[in-house]
Amino acid sequence: MGSGKHRWKFSIHRSSSTNNHKLQFKSPPSEFICPISGFLMADPVIVSSGQTFERACVQACKALAFTPSLKDGSSTDFSTVIPNLALKSTIFNWASQNLSPSQSHKPLDIHSALKVVGKLIEEEEKQKKKNKMKEIVISPTAVTDFTRYQTRFDSGESIPSSVPSTPLQLTSRPRCCSSTSSSSSEMEAETPRGCEEEEYVSKLRSPHVHEQEEAVIQLRKTTRSSVDSRVSLCTPRLLQALRSLIISRYGNIQVNSVAALVNLSLEKANKVKIVRAGVVPPLVEVLKEGFPEAQEHASGALFSLALHDDNKTAIGVLGALPPLIHMMRSQSESARHDSVLALYHLSLVQSNRTKLVKLGSVQILLDMVKSGRMTGRVLLILCNLAGCIEGRAAMLDAGAVECFVEMLRKGEFDSESTRESCVAALCVLSYGGLRFKGLACAAGADEVLRRIVEEETGSKRAREKAGRVLEVLEALDEEEEVDWEKVLELGLLSRTFSKPNQTAELLRKQEI
Repeated sequence: MGSGKHRWKFSIHRSSSTNNHKLQFKSPPSEFICPISGFLMADPVIVSSGQTFERACVQACKALAFTPSLKDGSSTDFSTVIPNLALKSTIFNWASQNLSPSQSHKPLDIHSALKVVGKLIEEEEKQKKKNKMKEIVISPTAVTDFTRYQTRFDSGESIPSSVPSTPLQLTSRPRCCSSTSSSSSEMEAETPRGCEEEEYVSKLRSPHVHEQEEAVIQLRKTTRSSVDSRVSLCTPRLLQALRSLIISRYGNIQVNSVAALVNLSLEKANKVKIVRAGVVPPLVEVLKEGFPEAQEHASGALFSLALHDDNKTAIGVLGALPPLIHMMRSQSESARHDSVLALYHLSLVQSNRTKLVKLGSVQILLDMVKSGRMTGRVLLILCNLAGCIEGRAAMLDAGAVECFVEMLRKGEFDSESTRESCVAALCVLSYGGLRFKGLACAAGADEVLRRIVEEETGSKRAREKAGRVLEVLEALDEEEEVDWEKVLELGLLSRTFSKPNQTAELLRKQEI
């Protein structure tokens, strides 16, 4: 990366002042070139580690969880991005003086940046594979010590404590997958079986449909129960060959291709590799207009891939959220189950929460809760969405407080954990300020929550969260009495009035 071979086109002139016809052009200074893309920058930004890159390249690296290796050996940190306005102005001036009108100087778009970074990832994987093979040739004990040469994406997988656990116990395998569980992803990877991989890749890329179909069916069978096969066959070449068949117009090929991908995604060490191979966009296409059985498997694949923290942002960026929302209302129970769990894990990331709110998911989720469809899992997603300002506002607008209080009043829950999630959702919404307090009082939340706190049955966690909501409601009453009906009529929001006496003052003015 950053090899110095700048992929920028320049106009070439023939000098009229000389007879030797020397070619005349001026190369841009090296500091104007993005180290990642090799292109002249148009929207340069400074990252936390001090380097400057094209903005779209930084976004692509973050989406694909890729840390580039620079020529000078320095490390990169993309946690903070600041526009480099001075350099941007300098580059613009240079371009206006040295580039012809036909040479456009526009910022790199995100899709092009994703392709550039994707190619860099492939090159890095190939180089690492070559290095591993060299070690195998040199050292007679290399096969037994192969785990020493794991890539940085696999290094943490064998340490259980390094894997964050979900807030509640949820299944970690797609329902559409019937293969037996591997004790795991903690196994040492064996040397890839080159001959077997080559045979699969050859058939998957065959121009003959019957050979493609035979290959995907066999691949699905092989990876269904064999952990070793899932690890050794998940290579960039095989994933690239499989990717093109995911959107095949032949139903049997499409279904078995996606099912084989689900099997490969079961191993933790494979999850990031699969996303980096560019498999998410075709999975999104299958969710939109694929065969019904293939859609079930696609929902399961995205759920499985979303379990890895490094994939969550990328899956959201690549457009998986809208079709997953749609799949929650699918006629297939398996598709509904896996899409809801995929959305739960994806909504653990702030950027995805904001996208889900903008896509109108709050009203859809509340309608599912009211109808009793997958209430427990849907409430978990709503709890995540309530964790952001936009989500809380949307839920308050949609009548979530009244809905949850009424559910608690009736007490018709399929399990104690679902009831606990309902109380937890109210607890998170209580950060909504004065508007939440008004809605809660109007819905009679005080009586319902006190009953939960005082009861001896039920979970301790539900009683604790109910107590926290009561503390929020009672804190205001101790300071000043407020007519909450007028507060609701005036549409007062906590972001407008931060103190109770400000609200009371406005009410007095309204009475006058």
